[in-house]
Amino acid sequence: MSVIQMQGIKREYRMEGKPGKKAKASSEETSVEEASSEAEVVVRALRGVDFSAEAGEFVSVMGPSGSGKSTLMNIIGCLDKPSGGSYILDGIETSTSNSDTFAYIRNRKIGFVFQSFNLLARTTALENVELPLFYRRREKDEKRGFLKSQTASARRERAMEALREVGLETRMDHFPSQLSGGQQQRVAIARAMVNDPAFILADEPTGNLDTGMTLEIMGLFQQLNKQGKTIIMVTHEPELAAYTRRIITLRDGELVSDQQVTDRRSALDDLAQWNRDHVLLSEQTA
Repeated sequence: MSVIQMQGIKREYRMEGKPGKKAKASSEETSVEEASSEAEVVVRALRGVDFSAEAGEFVSVMGPSGSGKSTLMNIIGCLDKPSGGSYILDGIETSTSNSDTFAYIRNRKIGFVFQSFNLLARTTALENVELPLFYRRREKDEKRGFLKSQTASARRERAMEALREVGLETRMDHFPSQLSGGQQQRVAIARAMVNDPAFILADEPTGNLDTGMTLEIMGLFQQLNKQGKTIIMVTHEPELAAYTRRIITLRDGELVSDQQVTDRRSALDDLAQWNRDHVLLSEQTA
């Protein structure tokens, strides 16, 4: 079953420039063309991208600066609308959706994991994970056709379950400042999973982590994917893409490559080897 179906996705930005000159675009949107004699310019960030992802896939999105990958991520995450094309997310056509539908999709269909964690500093790990459930307090009972309230105890239990899934059952009452970077990202991943979304969208999720913690987080993603979670990860590092199952590559706003990973690496195996290497190094320098 397709979770993501994109056809002919375009994203254009119209900008004003001085007559006779081309306006400069941002680092992400580098393809600029003059649109009229009045020196209006069009930034063509995406030029008709076709992309789909099935349930249970682990896809990495790659491309150099200016390729359009951040723009594509924003559209996949319903943080932006395309200028043209169709995007069906878990059966919902998003390209014509209103702001209320977008808010529903972001809360219920997508679990976001960011490079900077985005945890609330004055709330515990458990409270951070529980937050998306609080925003969703009422849910539709599809079989009975009415809205029922989700109790505080049910929200708390679901948040605890999500933290157990990422191995933080002993850190639930800790504040972000009391957790390592890897543990904070685990909290963020638990928060992304707590609503049982259609997929997890991770934007450079290990960008603020050292090598050991990076391998730890990638190992967690591989474990979640093995359990059936769908993950879309934006990265500029080929080493991280090697832990996914499929790599799509963008260049100049176009999808230029879509390949399966044939020699997939195990992040947990690499983490074990990294730990052994560091033990040997410590013994040699002691």
